Amino acid sequence: MSATPSPQPVSTGVVFEARGVRKVYHTGELDVVALHGVDIQLSAGELVCLLGASGSGKSTLLNILGGLDVPSSGDLIYKGWPLDGAEENTLTLFRRNCVGFVFQFYNLIPSLTARENVALITGISRDPMTPEEALEMVGLEKRMDHFPSQLSGGEQQRVAIARAIAKRPEVLLCDEPTGALDVTTGIAVLEAVERINRELGTLTVIITHNAAMADMADRVLHL
Repeated sequence: MSATPSPQPVSTGVVFEARGVRKVYHTGELDVVALHGVDIQLSAGELVCLLGASGSGKSTLLNILGGLDVPSSGDLIYKGWPLDGAEENTLTLFRRNCVGFVFQFYNLIPSLTARENVALITGISRDPMTPEEALEMVGLEKRMDHFPSQLSGGEQQRVAIARAIAKRPEVLLCDEPTGALDVTTGIAVLEAVERINRELGTLTVIITHNAAMADMADRVLHL
């Protein structure tokens, strides 16, 4: 396919629906089951926290929702469009146009300022914010022209969040965004994520061990 299919409107506001989603990794003669059959619905504007022990499949599920991986079996529907079984070029367009990712490590380019790091995304997006708008949303309006080495860990993560939301994604997926931060700094990062969710209406799914997130979330899902 050369373009992402246009999904049919969903009156219930459901963005993702997973039915019996399993993921099995084959390593030699050993099969490792990462997901044992997940059934969930995620709706527009929700802030959802995924909790579970190490190895419970949280990151695997997040990667499948974001089109970075595919289910071994089961159905995954995005706004009426089946993601399971989609071709790789279609998944690439889905990731580019519909999903913003935030990971534990910031992956900023050291030689670029905060503004320039965000501009890397706005330059290839269909209807982006300006870098300035995105950085203001995460409280970095006074740090736009600083390089990553001049920013704290929490500030660098907020630049990464600004970069993720600058293309106005319908979905924001965050995998342990506070994992490398202390508790206080982590809360500031989570508050930035919450503000984006509330102001933009972006479906946000976050994996975190920071207890403050459970209080902010609309729902907490345990794997």
